[in-house]
Amino acid sequence: MSEPVLEIRNLRIAFPTLRGSLEVVRGLDLTLGRERLGIVGESGSGKSLTGRAIMGLVPPPGRVSVDRMSFMGEDISRLAPADFVRLRGRRISMVLQDPKFSLNPVMKVGRQIEETYHLHVGGGRRQAYARTLEVLAAVKIRDPEAVYHLYPHQLSGGMGQRVMIAMMLIPEPQLLIADEPTSALDVTIQLQVLAILEDLVRERGMSLIFISHDLGLVASFCDRVLIMYAGKVVESCLASELDRVQHPYARGLLSSVPRLGDDRPELPTLERDAEWAQ
Repeated sequence: MSEPVLEIRNLRIAFPTLRGSLEVVRGLDLTLGRERLGIVGESGSGKSLTGRAIMGLVPPPGRVSVDRMSFMGEDISRLAPADFVRLRGRRISMVLQDPKFSLNPVMKVGRQIEETYHLHVGGGRRQAYARTLEVLAAVKIRDPEAVYHLYPHQLSGGMGQRVMIAMMLIPEPQLLIADEPTSALDVTIQLQVLAILEDLVRERGMSLIFISHDLGLVASFCDRVLIMYAGKVVESCLASELDRVQHPYARGLLSSVPRLGDDRPELPTLERDAEWAQ
């Protein structure tokens, strides 16, 4: 068996409160190969913070502790900030859910992508320009040169998300973390963005962590799924076996999903048990 791309043991993230320290991620274990791993759960379950911890981006006063976090065999849990900067973007990239808040509004998108290239790869201006057009074409933008000269406010939601994916891909990372990359898009554009991610993972051999609220989307797109509740992983399964999960929270999430032809007068609500959060 080949070495995992990412391995995490006992990840914990805590924030100080007036009532003491509050753990928002508790004892998370994760092993990722060259695959598409989905992480699902409600808002506040710790999905996005897990992704940020891998990137070394948990905001203060948050505190991260972990027994082991290795990437491609290298322990990254105790990297100095300067070393994390070299890792982040170049080898691990993260696509956030809304490009409107991630792109510089007063800078043309092509120059922003070039800036990422210069930071992580180097090279001259002509090389950066050619590489930028190449990655814009890779995310299925029909006229890369025209889009290069646009400002973020001139992009549609789907186009903005493609630009963000292109920006994260230009250093050719080995791991891509996509945090709700399709949540602000309509269904047709969602499918287009997912097809782009699938092609890139398959063609480049990248690993993907796909963070989402949408169980149906994760089941159809990912290889494996982790289900989180109150900062803990309560179930892990193959995406193809998602309908066979056993944990009551996971079963409750599945039963609350509307389906075509559903004749139930109302969707069931999730009956929570305090023991789930223990």
